[in-house]
Amino acid sequence: MSQGPKIKASQESQRDVWSAAGREWRRLPIYEKFEQAVVYVLTGLIAVVVVAAVWNLLTTVIGGLILSGSFDPTDHRVFQSVFGMILTVIIALEFKRSILVIGERQFGIVQVRAVILIGLLAIVRKVIILDLGEIEPDKLFALAAGSLALGIVYWLVRDQDRKEREELPARQEDQNQTIS
Repeated sequence: MSQGPKIKASQESQRDVWSAAGREWRRLPIYEKFEQAVVYVLTGLIAVVVVAAVWNLLTTVIGGLILSGSFDPTDHRVFQSVFGMILTVIIALEFKRSILVIGERQFGIVQVRAVILIGLLAIVRKVIILDLGEIEPDKLFALAAGSLALGIVYWLVRDQDRKEREELPARQEDQNQTIS
């Protein structure tokens, strides 16, 4: 009996959230509505990709490796394959998170650090799934140079998020004053 008021309060707070979102949507200019719609579509598509990747990971690990009895965690090919799939899911989740930040309209359209982080994750994934005995030295050097370059750029733009967070309250206050 005590959960009845909690559920009702939760439903009312959900209605408040949806009505606030509707008010915010109506205030957006046409192009920003378009951007928001694209963000929603991309978020949905990436969610589908993440679900498919997790399903593939589950079926591979549980069905192919454990149930069939061929699971040998010391086999480097199994290790590379499983961790390659795990990193693929992590990359997709990070990509989705960076798109959601755009949807929240807190920061600019492109978050440089997020893009660099996704690039670094992709290189790490590639290095993990590589067979170092079969890769040509120039390709390995290119991966090393790419990760070094991305690391340097990541270091150079490290203050971007901090500066934008400091500027956010002032921007929100300016927007609230222009609406009033």
